[in-house]
Amino acid sequence: MSDGATSRDERTRTVRAATQAGTARTRKTVGAATTEPPAEQPQRGRPRSEKARKAILDATAELLLARGLSAVSMDAVAEQAGVSKATIYRWWPTKETLALDALYAEWAAAGPAPRDTGTLRGDLLSLLRPWARLVGERPHARVIAALLSEAQTDPAFAEEYRRHVVEPRRELATKVFLRAAERGEIDEGTKIDVALDLIYGPLYHRLLHGHAKLTDRFVQDVVDMALTGIARTKPA
Repeated sequence: MSDGATSRDERTRTVRAATQAGTARTRKTVGAATTEPPAEQPQRGRPRSEKARKAILDATAELLLARGLSAVSMDAVAEQAGVSKATIYRWWPTKETLALDALYAEWAAAGPAPRDTGTLRGDLLSLLRPWARLVGERPHARVIAALLSEAQTDPAFAEEYRRHVVEPRRELATKVFLRAAERGEIDEGTKIDVALDLIYGPLYHRLLHGHAKLTDRFVQDVVDMALTGIARTKPA
């Protein structure tokens, strides 16, 4: 056999060997890939959109104040907020629980966070006056009355009402009284729960009965009279 033929045969064998080796590597790689655990799949469900959530709460608040609780539906909220009903139900199971969150969000946005003014009186006025202005200017009394009526007949909803509406407001006021106790303005044994009822009771009484306006002056008078009694009361 000539040298040229021999050279061609060697090149052919070399190419064939390289091809077989490449095929083997490919098969090995493919086989290995199939035995590796699958890549982590993204979690189903989109993260909560703060923009959508705010739109839902704003739309609910507007519908509540304009038409009342009985006229509010998930369809109406979805249409006004520009979201799907599925989005709403993902966060709120019923229109009542949605209404509670919308109401509190409306109240929380009424003004800046209560300031530490250095005195119990100043702190209470900073907390209560913005809220009183808000609920006095718009028909919140009708909404609150409807929610209270629902709470009287539905124990589960009553618990939600207290958790979403009542307790957050009382917690803010409780912090005010605790600061006052630390400053020595009131006795550390002061019955704060009773003090809160003395202050909030007259405000809700005037708001729900509507026999007189809920004004800054009235808030000031309630705070001053309540604090006068608190200052004179010694723990048993």
